[in-house]
Amino acid sequence: MTSRCDVAVLGGGIAGLTAAALLAAEGLQVELLEAHYQSGGCAGTFRRGPYVFDVGATQVAGFEPGGIHQRLFAHFGVPLPEASPLDPGCSVQLAGESAAIPLWRDPERWAQERLRQFPGSERFWQLCALLHRSNWAFAAQDPVLPPRSLWDLQQLLGALSAGTLASGLFTTATIADLLVLCGCSGDQRLRRFLDLQLRLYSQESADRTAALYGATVLAMAQEPLGLWHLQGSMQRLSQALEAALEAAGGRLRLRHRVASLERHGSGWRVQGNGPADQPFQLEAAQVVNTLPPQALPGLLGDALPASYRRRLAGFPDPSGALVLYGAVARERVPALLGLHAQLEWKDPGSLFISFSAEGDGRAPLGQATLIASVFTAARPWFGLQEEDYQRRKQAALSGIQSGLQQFLGLQPADYLHAELSTPRGFAGWTGRPFGFVGGLGQHPSRFGPFGLASRTPLPGLWLCGDAIYPGEGTAGVSLSALMASRQLLAAQGRQLQLRT
Repeated sequence: MTSRCDVAVLGGGIAGLTAAALLAAEGLQVELLEAHYQSGGCAGTFRRGPYVFDVGATQVAGFEPGGIHQRLFAHFGVPLPEASPLDPGCSVQLAGESAAIPLWRDPERWAQERLRQFPGSERFWQLCALLHRSNWAFAAQDPVLPPRSLWDLQQLLGALSAGTLASGLFTTATIADLLVLCGCSGDQRLRRFLDLQLRLYSQESADRTAALYGATVLAMAQEPLGLWHLQGSMQRLSQALEAALEAAGGRLRLRHRVASLERHGSGWRVQGNGPADQPFQLEAAQVVNTLPPQALPGLLGDALPASYRRRLAGFPDPSGALVLYGAVARERVPALLGLHAQLEWKDPGSLFISFSAEGDGRAPLGQATLIASVFTAARPWFGLQEEDYQRRKQAALSGIQSGLQQFLGLQPADYLHAELSTPRGFAGWTGRPFGFVGGLGQHPSRFGPFGLASRTPLPGLWLCGDAIYPGEGTAGVSLSALMASRQLLAAQGRQLQLRT
């Protein structure tokens, strides 16, 4: 049996939920198709006994007044999920050092901290702050990047200001270029710190991260922005967006894995398998795809234009992840680090660690969940013989636990629970090719005006998510969902403005 709708949204992560809720709120008949048994994607959760683990994302941005999540939930008339500000937003511990570098929420306190940690670097931080302020004023106008139509160009030009045009001089620059410009390129300790922070958000080091992207990344932990810890779990964000979608009359169809897209008349035919592996078919006038663009060749086959296929093939792979999901006694959590920390480690790589807060619903009182993640190349984890896979997995687990022992003093006996997920696990959980967990690395050649557009060459097919401007993270993918939704509606002669 074939069903029909105005818009089919593929993928029920934060981008898909946001796009579906926005379009449904405008009166369109929306079907949101999610392969998993729950929404959330990389911002979902799972349970092991008394513990609730955030799958991938463990902190959120955009909850401050004027932030994208605050704006969206005001538009939907749905309360923001309960969250508390993180202070410090993160702590960074460099190898060979006994004390971490805290990223304080208060801008003045952070300014004093960074001067103490990195003497002589203030010109660099001031330039980053200048670029960040310009970026934020630009982003607040909801620009469309990169433009692919006259309407897109009008939105972009309307968002420009004198400050934006001045910062545009740095469009092709990297963060490493800013260090050279400010006379800080010889500070290797600063460079190590920046590499850790930038890889976490841009998947690139300082010499490969776009300056305009990196300048804002380096300011994310401070007010008036800031990072937030959700009460309960990251799933609360998905549940709130689900409520907005339902209130608007949209439909979420779980356990619906899309296998193919094909043109059908002036619209699209979406086919795949639903619950109990039963085939389904959906006809939609428009499709919003939030799956990684690397999935498009398999979904579209010969319908994908050859030039577009070549462009997608030319992008480097996003990262995969190795993640230790553990639990320890609360007394084993170093209070001075805060709830999030980066540890500079070699094998299998530098660690990003998130702890649960006491009473936040993730662990029994007196205990804490511990999530330690490492970026890794994803493809090498596939095609292995089972014995080789298990051996490699055990080596990765041992390497992560060795790092936690070195920095935090955690002994094997301290773990109340411990399991490791590899890119193969993420592929099964999210359905993403090779278990990719991030979007395109934010190199100058792939950021902003040079990035992958939300408007595709195929009529009625739109993209949003972590590969589309302005990048990954719950705030980034929500902004991309708003951009794609505005474009889709504009193509119908309608205007979408968020209510405040």
